[in-house]
Formats: sequence, structure tokens, C-alpha cells
Amino acid sequence: MSEAATAQAGTLTEGSPYGIPSRKLAIWLFIIADAATFGAILFAYGYLRLANPDWTKPFAFSPTIVNGIVMTVVLLTSSLTMVAALAAAQSGRTSTGIRWLGVTMLLGTVFATLHLREWFAMIAAGWRLFRNPMGGSPLFGATFFGITGLHLLHVVCGVIVIGVIALGFRRGRFGAGHVETTALYWHFVDLVWMFVFPLVYLMNVR
Repeated sequence: MSEAATAQAGTLTEGSPYGIPSRKLAIWLFIIADAATFGAILFAYGYLRLANPDWTKPFAFSPTIVNGIVMTVVLLTSSLTMVAALAAAQSGRTSTGIRWLGVTMLLGTVFATLHLREWFAMIAAGWRLFRNPMGGSPLFGATFFGITGLHLLHVVCGVIVIGVIALGFRRGRFGAGHVETTALYWHFVDLVWMFVFPLVYLMNVR
């Protein structure tokens, strides 16, 4: 097979029939599937909360809520830094894009650290997956740790992926398109938190 035929075959194999790059199509399909997963989990949480008359509301305006507010600010700020990273990558400013990706990773790490600190504090207070130290429904611990744990896993994976993309972008292996798909994932993770925080934290303030 000639080089031209090989190139043509490669183009036909890798091209997307939907008019957008396959990489972007894949991340959108992943986001849709993941959104359905989080939607089902949050719906189930809402049902359990309403179906249990002794549902515990453990959060006063306490360090947990303050910590949650700080976490929200940190995560929203990381979305802005990711926007800056994408803008720099698309305009060919590689070093600037890498710096903004680094800041986004740092903010994601801060979010995860604050989250783990909150978990350790609640565990020290006696909370477990099926144990409620306040005497109410034991399902609160299961839903709280389950939902926030799933979101935390997404954040940690996102930080790792951003690091891989930043390294490849610096070496010229990845381009602005890779930064864009990573940004789509990161914005999705931030958006999910904007549902998790009011439902799991603010609605459980006594």
C-alpha cells in the first residue's frame, strides 16, 4: 500500500462521522453517562432523605459548612484558571497555558485536601457509612460519604489527567484540543459540585 493510500486509510479510520473530533465526542459521551450516574444517585439520595422522618441534620453553621464554602470557592476558581489555560493553549502561548494548568492542579489538590480533612473530622466524631453518632437514620453517613467520595474520586482523577496533559503539552505531544477535552471534564466536575454542595450540605443545616 502506498503512503498516500495509508494516510487516506488512517484518515478514514480516525475521522468522526459527526463533524467534531472523536476525542471531543468521546468526552461528551462520557459526560452524558456520568451526569446520568450522578443524577440517579442524587435522586436516590433525595428519596431516602424524604422517606426517613428521623433524617439527621448534623450541620449547624459549623466548621463543616465553612469548609464547604471554601471548597466551593476553590473549585469555582479552578474553573476560571482552566479557562485561562485553554485560552492560552489555543493562542499558542504554551508556557502560559502550562502555568495555568499547574494552578488548576494546585487548586484541585487544595479542594481534595480540605475534603479529606473534613472526612477525618467527621470520622473522629463517630460518623461511619452506617453509623450515626447523633442517633438518627444511619443512612446519612452512607449517602454523605458515598456521594462526596464519588465526587472526590472525580477530582483526584482530574488532577492526575491535567498533570499528564500539561506534561505532554509542554513536550509538544499534546495540543490545544487535548487541553479543551480536559477542560470539559473539569468544568463538569465543578458543575456536579454545585448540586452536591446545596443538597448534601446546605439542606442538612439544622
